[in-house]
Amino acid sequence: MRVQIQRFSPHQNAKVFAVLFAVSSLVFVVPFMLVAAIAAPKDQGPPMFLVLLFPVMYLVFGYVSVAVGCWLYNVMFKHIGGIEFEHQRSDA
Repeated sequence: MRVQIQRFSPHQNAKVFAVLFAVSSLVFVVPFMLVAAIAAPKDQGPPMFLVLLFPVMYLVFGYVSVAVGCWLYNVMFKHIGGIEFEHQRSDA
């Protein structure tokens, strides 16, 4: 059975992706800050507030970009159709 997604919820999807972006940014930020702190000359390491700033920035920009993307999808669906996939029901 072919199914088309008619609408994405901007707020719900944006919340989920914003948290995923923020958490996944820690995978890069924490090791980068540790290496930068070790490699920097004494008393000139990176500011540690960046460890908090980057995930917050990812959260905010991730939320806004996904919300706008969902809104744009919802507007454009009426004109060009939606994402289409095949679904098969399993009768377990």
